[in-house]
Amino acid sequence: MASKVRVYAKSQKWAALGVIDAYMKMYPHATLEDLNKAFPRSTFVDSDPNQPLLVTMEEKAKIAASTKKTFDDEQLEEWKTTHYYLTMNDGTDIAFTVPMWTKEMLEKMLSQAKLYDIEFAKYEVAEKGFGKRGEYSMEYLNGYVPPVPAKKKNWLWILLAALLLIIIIILLLMKGCSKPEPQIVEVEKVVEVEKVVVVHDTLYIQEIEEIEKNFNAAEFKQGKADLSEGAKFVLHDLAKVLEKNPELRLRLEGHTSAEGDAAVNQKLSEARAQAAVTFLVEHEGIDASRLEAVGKGSSELKNTADPMAAENRRTEFIVLE
Repeated sequence: MASKVRVYAKSQKWAALGVIDAYMKMYPHATLEDLNKAFPRSTFVDSDPNQPLLVTMEEKAKIAASTKKTFDDEQLEEWKTTHYYLTMNDGTDIAFTVPMWTKEMLEKMLSQAKLYDIEFAKYEVAEKGFGKRGEYSMEYLNGYVPPVPAKKKNWLWILLAALLLIIIIILLLMKGCSKPEPQIVEVEKVVEVEKVVVVHDTLYIQEIEEIEKNFNAAEFKQGKADLSEGAKFVLHDLAKVLEKNPELRLRLEGHTSAEGDAAVNQKLSEARAQAAVTFLVEHEGIDASRLEAVGKGSSELKNTADPMAAENRRTEFIVLE
């Protein structure tokens, strides 16, 4: 059967994490028990065959504490620092129970992944050292589009909305009988709803600002508009934010420094912004009507005191009203 997902990664342990993430995207309703059945620990290591391969971060902390080994405690802190864990659709953070991935273990993992139409392209050696973050990314193959998990209904908010509606109906009925005093409860309810909207907007704006920073850190090659694997990885995170907020529209603005020919810079900034938009539409399934690509060239410098400064070469993600 043709592969549906291809995983790229830096280091063996990030390759293993990428395979699990690919499986979760293919089967978004899979539970932790389902993951451990699909990838049993005994397939990869001989020690502790009854122990699951994946556990919650809370269970991982208990395991580290019970071993009384400095290595396990340091490893857990490193995983938290480098985000070497996954978050399931229900919000549960999970991590591996194996301390490290050897070449032999990884080969067994990749053989297991092929059972679920997941293939692995290659891995690069990540920067070594405590707290250094590797990364992985994935590509959908042969026209495969992963299923979108059904969003759970927030019954608490539905109940609150129904309660608010009942209160309004009661107030209107009372108004028909007599002229009541101003109802403080009604004002408080309206303010509460407004606060929720403000908090929601702030959250996704903060997410977009962080993604924008990471995207600019994954630099384009000089004079090129081709997306690096790191940039694609960041755009995948941006697609998740867009999926969670279907009303959200973005304009991607490309900017350059004043170095070089202005006309060339203008075309390069347009091409870089369009490359990001094209990736989101063709590879992540985002509706093209929600995205705009604009090139500004060197016309809007961030550092006007130093027109050649690197910070002027950037891509900005602007939320459209």
